Amino acid sequence: MRAENVAAEPLFLATPAGRRFCVFHPPAGQCGGAVLIAPPFGDEMNKSRRMVALQARRLAALGFGVLQLDLEGCGDSDGDLRDVRWAGWQADLEAGAAWLSARLDAPLYLLGLRMGALLALDLARSRAGIDGIVLWQPLASGDAFITQLLRLKLAGSMALADGAPAPGTAALRAALAAGETLEIGGYEITGALAGDLAALELRALAPAVPVHWFEMVGDAARPLPPAAARTVEAWRADGVAVAAAAVAGPAFWSTQEISESEALLDATCAVFEGLRG
Repeated sequence: MRAENVAAEPLFLATPAGRRFCVFHPPAGQCGGAVLIAPPFGDEMNKSRRMVALQARRLAALGFGVLQLDLEGCGDSDGDLRDVRWAGWQADLEAGAAWLSARLDAPLYLLGLRMGALLALDLARSRAGIDGIVLWQPLASGDAFITQLLRLKLAGSMALADGAPAPGTAALRAALAAGETLEIGGYEITGALAGDLAALELRALAPAVPVHWFEMVGDAARPLPPAAARTVEAWRADGVAVAAAAVAGPAFWSTQEISESEALLDATCAVFEGLRG
């Protein structure tokens, strides 16, 4: 069955903290598994929506039921970012996993992109019944991501400045630590959420389930980036089964125009075809 012929089902998932908007892609034919997608944050989520939707449709065509989920305060879900904490996003992902497990009697896999990769790994450490994880360009640390966001704010401030010097990242971090809320690219980041994110380290989130890790690179001849390679080796030393690969293609989560990577879609489909057996 062609991917575009698999009908998607939009729905609102009820949680104790409000409704979460989801799109469910039913499996075509015999179900080979369930996949819960943990999304990135902010503008990266918006830039990635097309790639995530393409992947979901292709996995559904392979016989996997796939659930896309908007986290609290994001997309079309209920909630205000001013109230969001990491534990709330974890609860959202847990609710999605529970919904999928109730809907499909099949192995459950997670696919996490960027910040969503950390979310997926964190969930796998606390929830039984997850059979494997696929990571797309996981963040090395939440703290580095906060720095990235603050630099985006600084870039916007400089573009609007009337000659007055813009504050540096240290001043912005101090404002967050003092409990202020910063507006960055249309998203409100509280000091509490920034603190939650800053405490996250990819290397410390080694899961007890197999991992397939994909990193985007500019040239197919290039190896896995050094930082990613070091984490992969550390996880393997801890006994984690990790298959890691570099995939040539654009950084679609941050490109100015919406972009795609057919190579990443193909590589991810190959992983799930292997899982299906």
